[in-house]
This record gives sequence, C-alpha cells and structure tokens, in this order.
Amino acid sequence: MTSKNGAGRLHGRVALVTGAGQGIGAAEAVKLAEEGAKVAVLDITEEAARGTVEKIRGFGGEAIAIGCDVSDAGQVEAAVQRVVDRFGRLDILVNNAGIIRDNLLFKMSEEDWDRVIDVHLKGSFLCSRAAQKHMVERNYGRIIMTSSIGALGNRGQTNYASAKAGLQGMARTLAIELGRFGITVNTVAPGWIETDMVRQSAERMGITLEEMKEIISKEIPLGRMGTPEDIANAVAFLVSDEASYISGQTLYVSGGPAGVM
Repeated sequence: MTSKNGAGRLHGRVALVTGAGQGIGAAEAVKLAEEGAKVAVLDITEEAARGTVEKIRGFGGEAIAIGCDVSDAGQVEAAVQRVVDRFGRLDILVNNAGIIRDNLLFKMSEEDWDRVIDVHLKGSFLCSRAAQKHMVERNYGRIIMTSSIGALGNRGQTNYASAKAGLQGMARTLAIELGRFGITVNTVAPGWIETDMVRQSAERMGITLEEMKEIISKEIPLGRMGTPEDIANAVAFLVSDEASYISGQTLYVSGGPAGVM
C-alpha cells in the first residue's frame, strides 16, 4: 500500500477504471491508488463515482470522478481525453463496467441482449480504442478486460456469457496487435464475488444474500465466495511491471479451477 509520499509499485502511473463507483471496480480503483497510481474513477454518472474518489483521497491518493456511458463513443473519447488533460498521460485501463439483464432465451428481449453486449463488449472496445492511442505514443500500456466464469456458460445468461466470452477473444487479439508498442492486454475472470450483482441474483431467486453465499460456498474448492478485493489484487499484479511478460491471458479468480461449478 502506498502512503502520502507516493511509494508503491504503480508510483507515477495513471489509471482509468470503468464501472468503479461500487463493487469490484471500486475495489480495483482503491487498490491501484494504494499502489501509487493516480486514478480516474469512471461510472455512468460523476455522482456515482464520487464515493470511490473520496475514499482514495481519504488516504492521500489522487483521483478524479468521471461520468460516462461506455457504450457511447463520443462520451468515451471525451472521458479519456479528460484523463490525459488532467494527468498528462494514461498508462492503465481497467475495463470493468457491466450490467446484467438475465433471462432464459425464449424470454430474453432484443433490448436485454443489446444493452448487455453494448456495455460489456462494445464499451470495452471503445475504451480500449480510445486509450491505446495514448499508450502507443509512450510505448507503454496495460489493458485489463473483465470476463467471468459465466463466459463458460450459465443458465439464463445468454447475453452475459456471450459478452464475457467475447472479451477473452478481444484481449487475445489486442495483445497480438498492441504488443509491439509495449502494451499488454489481459483478462481477469472472476468467479462468485460478493457484489450487488450477486445480491440481485439472490433476490430473483427469492433468497437472501447470506443464504446464497452458503449455497455457493459449498461448491467452491476454497469454501468461500470471493471479495472485490480478491479481484483487485489480481488486477494490481497484472498491471504492474512484475507482469510485463504476461499478455493475452485469462486469469480465472474463482476459488478453484475454471469451470468447476
């Protein structure tokens, strides 16, 4: 963890984390700031991002809040430019923004499909496209995609599973294209993590979060549901210089082998 003097393995770096107002994204933004990075906290509205920014500033870190719909190319370009204008560079992009619109195939609307694909897949594409321009200029960059064990298939999540699987393919392709410019691109694929998305799933099932955690934990080899900090720790490693020779990979952070559930 960094202190007010700026020590940390990401000291001097500038990071942009999308969907960072809460949950995994918030934990990632905080962790990167603890490691010394200046962090742009992006969420659908600037107000939604302020809590994370205040937490970072509370321990002496530097952060700004940005409101942006990642599925809108104009808003994304403006957001990335704002980061560069403020901090002078952009070294790290963590594509975390996501939503769920679960339903069985015969009940899933075209709108449910489009919105999930737009936020997860198109949003990561737009943010990566905007960010890489600045990374190429400096011959350095780290891009993270956020997939899921859901990429392996999950009942009622045709849209979500398709988007999360697509992100793995996107990361592998961008790793090939951008490697010559000193840019690594990797994917983190969380398992069951205690977030609002899981809480929403429990509500749809008519059970409490604690009941759902108990059910799920029995199927996880490590015997517990993950925390947002578990994902943040993995991301902090992958965007550090310690992982400079790792690119095009998907790291499942799920308390056991991918697909065990």
